Amino acid sequence: MMDRVGNPSAVTCTLCGEAYILPEDEVDGNLPRVLLCAHIYCTSCLLSIQCDSVIRCPECEVESNLPEGGVFGLQEDSRIIGLIYTSKMNKMKRCERLKNRKRNKLSPSTDVNANTKHVEQPADIKDIEKAVDEALVQAAENYALLEHIHESLMTGLAEKSKRERARLEIEIKQAADKALHAVQKWGNEQLQKLEEQFSTSQAQVGCVQERMKALDIAMKMAREVRRVPFLEQYCSLDKVLETLHSPVDNKSFDIKCITMDSGMSCVFLSECENQSLSLSLKMEVTNPKNLSESPPTDVQDGNFNRKSPRQRAKGSNKNCILPSCKKFPTPQTQEQECAGANNVLLQGSTPSPTPRHWPNLSRHNTFSDHETPDVIVEELIINEQENALPPTSPELANDNWRSHKGRKNLMLSNKRNGTQWVVVTHIVNPNHFYVRYLAEKKDSEILSKKIQSFCNERSSYFTSSHTVETGSMIFAKCKEEHWCRASVAEVLRKGCVEAVKACPATQLTSIRVFFLDYGYCKIITIQSEEGNTESTLKAVNNCLRKVDEWVNVELQHFVPQAIRCSLKDLVPYDLTKGWSNEAQVEFQSVVGSAAVELRPLGQDRDSLLVDLRKVSMDQSSALPISVREFLVFIEVARFYSPVKLGRRPLLYYPRDYPKFNTELNAVVSHINNPSDFYIQLVDNMESLLLTTKLQECYNATRVAGEDDLNIYCPVIKQACVARYGDKLWYRARVIGHPGGRKVEVQYVDFGNKDILSVSDIRKIKDEFFALPSMAIHCSLSDVIPLDGKTWSDACCNRFVSLAHQKPVTIVATGRAPKTEPLPVKLFESGLNGPLANIAGLLVTEELASFKEGLESKDNRLPGDESAIWDPPLELGNTCGVDDPDQKRTEKLCEEPLEVQCQLKLPDQLKDLKVTVSHVNSPSSFYVQLSQYNSQLKRMCELVKESAQMEPQDVVWKADMSCAAHINGVWERGRICADVTSSNIAEVMRCDHGNMVKLDVSCLRPLPLSLKGSLALECTLTDIRPAGGRSTWTATACDMFSNYLTGASAVMTIKEFTDVRPVPVTLFCPNRMGQLVSIADFLASEGLALKERKPRDAVIQKSKETDPKSAVSKTKTNGSDDENKNTPPAPLLSSPSSSSLNFTPTLPIPTPRTIMSAQKVQTQLYQPPELPCLSHIKITVTAIGEDGLIYTRTQNAEYQLDLLQEKIQQNMKTLPKQKPYTWKSVLGCSVIGPDMLWYRGQLLEVLGGHVKVQYVDYGLVESIPVVHVYPRLLCDDIPQLCIPCQLHSINPVGGKWQRDAVALLREVLLNRSVDMQVMELPTDPRGPLKVELFLDRLSLSRILCHHEHASIDRTVVAQEHAETSPALLLDDWDINTEGLEDPEEQMLGPFIQPNLPLEGEQFQVRVKHVWTPNELFLWPLEGEADLEVDGETLEEALDRINAKRYSLQRLTNFCHGSPCLAEYSDGKYYRAKLIKFTSVEPLLLLVQHVDFGSDDTLPTSKLRQMPAELLRFPSHALKVKVAGFKAPIVNKHEQVLPYSPGWSVKAAMDMIDMLHGCITASVVARDPELTVLLYNEKQELVHLPLVSSGLAELD
Repeated sequence: MMDRVGNPSAVTCTLCGEAYILPEDEVDGNLPRVLLCAHIYCTSCLLSIQCDSVIRCPECEVESNLPEGGVFGLQEDSRIIGLIYTSKMNKMKRCERLKNRKRNKLSPSTDVNANTKHVEQPADIKDIEKAVDEALVQAAENYALLEHIHESLMTGLAEKSKRERARLEIEIKQAADKALHAVQKWGNEQLQKLEEQFSTSQAQVGCVQERMKALDIAMKMAREVRRVPFLEQYCSLDKVLETLHSPVDNKSFDIKCITMDSGMSCVFLSECENQSLSLSLKMEVTNPKNLSESPPTDVQDGNFNRKSPRQRAKGSNKNCILPSCKKFPTPQTQEQECAGANNVLLQGSTPSPTPRHWPNLSRHNTFSDHETPDVIVEELIINEQENALPPTSPELANDNWRSHKGRKNLMLSNKRNGTQWVVVTHIVNPNHFYVRYLAEKKDSEILSKKIQSFCNERSSYFTSSHTVETGSMIFAKCKEEHWCRASVAEVLRKGCVEAVKACPATQLTSIRVFFLDYGYCKIITIQSEEGNTESTLKAVNNCLRKVDEWVNVELQHFVPQAIRCSLKDLVPYDLTKGWSNEAQVEFQSVVGSAAVELRPLGQDRDSLLVDLRKVSMDQSSALPISVREFLVFIEVARFYSPVKLGRRPLLYYPRDYPKFNTELNAVVSHINNPSDFYIQLVDNMESLLLTTKLQECYNATRVAGEDDLNIYCPVIKQACVARYGDKLWYRARVIGHPGGRKVEVQYVDFGNKDILSVSDIRKIKDEFFALPSMAIHCSLSDVIPLDGKTWSDACCNRFVSLAHQKPVTIVATGRAPKTEPLPVKLFESGLNGPLANIAGLLVTEELASFKEGLESKDNRLPGDESAIWDPPLELGNTCGVDDPDQKRTEKLCEEPLEVQCQLKLPDQLKDLKVTVSHVNSPSSFYVQLSQYNSQLKRMCELVKESAQMEPQDVVWKADMSCAAHINGVWERGRICADVTSSNIAEVMRCDHGNMVKLDVSCLRPLPLSLKGSLALECTLTDIRPAGGRSTWTATACDMFSNYLTGASAVMTIKEFTDVRPVPVTLFCPNRMGQLVSIADFLASEGLALKERKPRDAVIQKSKETDPKSAVSKTKTNGSDDENKNTPPAPLLSSPSSSSLNFTPTLPIPTPRTIMSAQKVQTQLYQPPELPCLSHIKITVTAIGEDGLIYTRTQNAEYQLDLLQEKIQQNMKTLPKQKPYTWKSVLGCSVIGPDMLWYRGQLLEVLGGHVKVQYVDYGLVESIPVVHVYPRLLCDDIPQLCIPCQLHSINPVGGKWQRDAVALLREVLLNRSVDMQVMELPTDPRGPLKVELFLDRLSLSRILCHHEHASIDRTVVAQEHAETSPALLLDDWDINTEGLEDPEEQMLGPFIQPNLPLEGEQFQVRVKHVWTPNELFLWPLEGEADLEVDGETLEEALDRINAKRYSLQRLTNFCHGSPCLAEYSDGKYYRAKLIKFTSVEPLLLLVQHVDFGSDDTLPTSKLRQMPAELLRFPSHALKVKVAGFKAPIVNKHEQVLPYSPGWSVKAAMDMIDMLHGCITASVVARDPELTVLLYNEKQELVHLPLVSSGLAELD
């Protein structure tokens, strides 16, 4: 701020605070000048910060190039100069008015009175102007003073907040590290509350801002009054003047508030009680205290006068340097700045040669010894060191000599936690290397520019009078055209062998220099071609420059950039050999040229003891790479003292152990022994997805060449990804360091261990921590080794063969800590449930023994004590209980069994043990009583005896009894319908209930004595189909059949009558062995509804229930609550009757709250717009199960895009879900799987799901009710999907089969095809009758060719009769004569040659071998050289091939039709069509009838065959060679893909044996031609195959 007395204005420079001065006669002015960035500073400040004709703005750092006149050539700010001039003139006017007032007081009063009338108005205006001018001057001074106060408060507040934030960050970080980073979030919240502690300072800032705002408003009003005096009548001028004159009281603003700290401190509390550590972090808030540093001197004691930058630099605050000032300090200033740095003693470092002060700033000194906080935050004291000169040698190891102004932020943050970012510039060995601070990059650039500037001047060149001395500083080239500072280490003179201390520049031959800013030495040889003085100086100046004294003074501000460092506590691996070259190479490879983190650990003479840590750039690992640990790991160095490692590595979180006594499915992944193995639970597919994702991620990384995931120094327990022997990547963790750059890992998802090279492991990315480790460490419970100590190899091998990589059922028998294996029981898994206890098998085979007190009876699954495995209902056989029924059955087995042909129910109709044999629906299923099992077996034996008679010609009619051969067993059956000419009979199995289709050859008449049935048809009572349907849904039937077919159950017959089916209740055991009502289960799944009955009837019926009924008790106690939602499992047996005898309790109905469903009714969407009878292009969107084809026209495709966009814009939120009555809902809106809205039509309600059809796509889906809403979307737009039906064809069997629908979907879905509309429906919602064409090929013909449909001849004939060809051409007059291709002639089948009689031998030639016992041959006798019209078949083919280009292309593709097919030699041969193999592209399978081989060809290689070639018989007959067959066990791995029973070796050997003279004899002609083949020795050709084991005799 300018001085109030000496300067006429309050306008000051914002950089130095000095007032701007206008130039006068004897005084040089200090005018304001404008930079390129529009910032304004005084001329003095601009002169002080200019550098090389460039000024960098202190505020925005934009560089401005100076004009020719330098700073004085910059443009002056006329606005400020005008303001200064105006202020000066106003002051002169005030002085004149004061003089006039004095004269007026001395003049007579009469003069004044005489002129009063004439000057009254001007006098008032002058008074107002005078008062306003004075007030404005006073206000300007007050406003400037307030600005200064505001700036001081804001600066102090920012510095205080910054200091306190830095201190609290250090405290919080140290405390949080000891708490394993568990309170990082808590610390951030506390830091956010820091500003609340400065309420006093913020209040003071607010007061100053309000005062400035009021003063600014008053000044604006005063200026307007001054400009237009008459405005005074529109404002309160007195109040404005009062505001302007109001002084600024220094005591009214509490400036000392910025010297108070926040009163917040973070401590670490530790309490040890009962060997447990209780950790907590506490943020204590105390009364604020004065900081150790005094407030800024320019705001103390009310002194608000500003100081110049020079005065401020010499003030008491040595650490505060203007960041905007770029002027380099003088040597005196540099000494003060260097003296201002302090020595920082870090925790854990070695003692320093210089003393350090450790003042304790802890505010908790009232604690007792055991309550003293473990973390003490030390204050950094800035010690003043005066008269200290900066070093110029490479021994710079103390951070006190680093450049202060480039390190202001670094001192406040990094130096407190002891970490800095550096770049390694030169490495001698791990105990001797140099680094450069990244924070000094800007200073380095400035230094480099200055050096280049100095070296370009002629004054820096060596002359003959200059001498080079050892230890002096020079400039030398470290790179091409790059000069650097260097210290002379050694000088060689001409003619001298040894080095000298000084040498003239003209005698210099070689010099060794040390680059101060890079840390390495270089030998520079002076090569002079001519050898005279001038050439020598020229050679010297090419690589060296001298440093003048003034240059040395100018550069002493820049300390050497290279810092010598040493890796702490590291020594060579072999002390006798010292540091190896490999150590230097590995050191260089790990640090490279990237920035690394330097952690100072102490000081040793001229070296800084450090550790370097390379942080991974991908942030995939929380552990940085310690260079020391890396060098130790690769065995090029070792520690000579214990080293405390860094942070603990991230670990996988363990898998939750299975619940106690719970059955789970698992796979044994790795086995060491029965007490040490690992399992994987098969409860989800996430592990498979994880493996796939690992391969994609890490294989892609390896291909891309990224090595940022490499692990240089693995840490014990570190999570990683390791490559196994199968070259796949798996999750693992490091468990050991065996040496030799190897690492031992354990695969956490499998349990096995392996020793790998470090190059085979990678860092694990965060995304692969999402899943826990899959492998669970287990041990086999209840068994111990035979000797009680170690497991034998035989036992381990047997255990591996039983369980390794096999599905098992496990049951946890106890609980164990995470560090110990979990004791489990293992059961072998089968299709029908667990088979055996593996521990029991080992004991049975005498490979292990049970623990004391345990018996084999414990080898069963948990649950009810009587729950056993299959056979489920024969409790006595498994549990060893003397059951009377069992004994009675055994006696019956010993005695002749009396056969019962018809089922007779016992007198007791409750709790009957049955097996469900067949399920149609819950209203119709068949059961077999367990007590009739022996009868059923005996009945099959009797039926087999009666069926041994010869087959008879029987006309099978409906309801006839028969003996049927089904799956190799003769059973009783009943004909369901009359047998037609197809000889296929539909037979119902009388003892099972299901129906099968059999050939009549498998049927025999059944004696009358054996007629009857042992299967009972039943129906479930008390339930009805859900959704208001009268029939059961397919979902209910499928689930019912899936759970019950073949399952054992307990049944109670409600009412026995002669009417079938019989009403029953059915109970089936679940996995826990508890009986579950099947009716309740279907109702809980939403597939059925309970029948409602009056309460009185229920109570009455309960009273009549037999108290001895075990199932009734079970149902009453358990099925309605615990097991209501548990699906029955046919794998487990039911409990024994003894376990079910408990007192029944009457179920008490609980009150139900029934939410009334909202009645809603919707209409269908408008029917689609049907096209006219024409040829159009459509897109197929869906194929229904009924064969309907849903299509969209091209116009509908465009409308669909607009419709979807409109729907999504209107439906942006989900409607509130309510219960609805879906009976009256037709059209609806649906949320699809992609979470977009679609229009739909409700088809069927299936419990909690509904079946809907997307009206614009044709798709049908069953989706949850919550995704369907009874409202119409854009109901004015008709549905865009048109259902179509193929015209004039009938599907096989009257409906489209699954394979036909699959073919339609394969060739049509999402494909654009041509459609001919043949007939419009009478109902606008009905299907169109159309013809579809795929590449001009009719879809109907394709379906008929694949035998999925047949042509409706009546419709085709009717159309031909009704439609004339002229109508197809519209009304165009076109003459088509001669344009149509000639109609292709339909040819008959090929002629087969006549063979000799059976038993006669004839010579043959083998044309083609299909399998060793199936081949194609041609008889050489008889019709071998048959001639037709004087030419053979070969001659006829040669004649036709000569004119092959004139052959017509094949247009008729009937199965078996003859044609000419092109072979690989380009010629056509006779062939016949077999089938279509592909639709797109269109390919057909043909068989060359004269060679026997097959070929797949496009239609372009098929030609119509002339009819004359049919007169020649086919030259290849397919025969079957009798006498041998494929072996039952094939020992060869390579087999024929089309006939896996035969090996490739057998086929090759058979081909070799068929060369030479081969004769054949016909054995049989039906059902296929069968022959025997003989070789030249009249021996059967297949005997060598049989002897070598490649075939077996038939």
